[in-house]
Amino acid sequence: MRGMSFRFTEFVMRILLRKFCRLHWLLVIILFALIAWGVWAIYNASSFREGLHLSGMWRDQLRWLAFGIAIWVVTALIDYKWLRWGGWLLYAGGLGALLFQSHVNIQGCGARSAISVGFSSLSTPQLALAMTAVALAVGLGHLHQAVSLFRYQWLRIVLVVVLALIPVRMLYGLPDLGAAWTMGLVLVLMLLVASIRGRYLVLMLAVGLCLVPLWYHFCLKPFQQKRVDVMVQMMTSPSLEVRGEAYMSDKLKVAVGSAGFTGKGPLSSKVEGRSVHRTYFTPTEAINDFIFAVIVEEFGLLGGLLQMTLFLLLFLLCIHVAYTARDELGRMLVVGVVALLFVCSLQNMAMNICMFPITGQSLPFTSYGGIYLTLCMFMMGLAQSVWIHRHDVAPVPPPPPSPEAAAENLPPPSQPEELPRLDG
Repeated sequence: MRGMSFRFTEFVMRILLRKFCRLHWLLVIILFALIAWGVWAIYNASSFREGLHLSGMWRDQLRWLAFGIAIWVVTALIDYKWLRWGGWLLYAGGLGALLFQSHVNIQGCGARSAISVGFSSLSTPQLALAMTAVALAVGLGHLHQAVSLFRYQWLRIVLVVVLALIPVRMLYGLPDLGAAWTMGLVLVLMLLVASIRGRYLVLMLAVGLCLVPLWYHFCLKPFQQKRVDVMVQMMTSPSLEVRGEAYMSDKLKVAVGSAGFTGKGPLSSKVEGRSVHRTYFTPTEAINDFIFAVIVEEFGLLGGLLQMTLFLLLFLLCIHVAYTARDELGRMLVVGVVALLFVCSLQNMAMNICMFPITGQSLPFTSYGGIYLTLCMFMMGLAQSVWIHRHDVAPVPPPPPSPEAAAENLPPPSQPEELPRLDG
């Protein structure tokens, strides 16, 4: 028995090692380059703060990175097809976290969007967004194969829209405008890639555009409308009162606009430590919501272009993984990962250059946040799982030939042999 147990363990280790060697290593390099750049940015944004805890934020990020790597490896080595049923459990867990957060806000703790878990804080909107993206991928990529009723495309569209609207409605109650907006864009991007007829997509986009004015006037709260108004005024009005609602937008504009091509140097060394983010940003804003403004101010246009280039390479490689997926579930799963990370990164960077309302959206793999970094690593582990197991999916058998083609391929009928004639 001991020998059989040893051989079984050796067999499992060989399988895991074989899977580990099949990782998309170029994607791994870009991913960890982006994470390393984020840790360096957090160091520049927090190392000068007084107090051991504030100055060591980048060390906490590294500790969480070790845990995130473990989650990433486990997720990558496990076959992603478990999401055919597990995706619905993850979706229910994300909704449960939002329900709990809504209950905490109702109990008089204020409008918050994170749950304290003792050693860190869990961003419930980000968790709900990730789990909803997984559920949408299962609904668009697998459900029509498991349930014959969902082979009708309009029924699949109705299902995924309902799945997306449930967390969006709950996010408005927190309130979290940025997360709700992100979920809508992720849904649109996934529908554009899914196997949905064009007329359904055109109809949905037309209805969505018509609902934008109604959404602004009747769904947004007054302070959310004010943020949208401030964003429009920052781009159009030459003179704007910056001592009110536009205070932080003006400071972001000054921080980015004063950076130049190479920036003020690491730790603002070119200006002897004087910079906008050191003077006006709070410690939590500098390492989270406004981390991209810190990067641009410290490293200039070159730093901002490096950040965007790393994201671009990461997304292009993930799109390549989606292209090579052998089943629709894997393809839609990677599309959901790319759509979520793309919208979150675009929203954060646009917010930092005053081209989007300030919503508090974190920058993936760059902003400080241990659980958020772990969640992003889990999403990238799903993409790696699709790549590793792309050859393990059973090939789809060819369709049976039509009766006409089968008749053409039949051999010609054999002629009966003539019996020899006997004379006499």
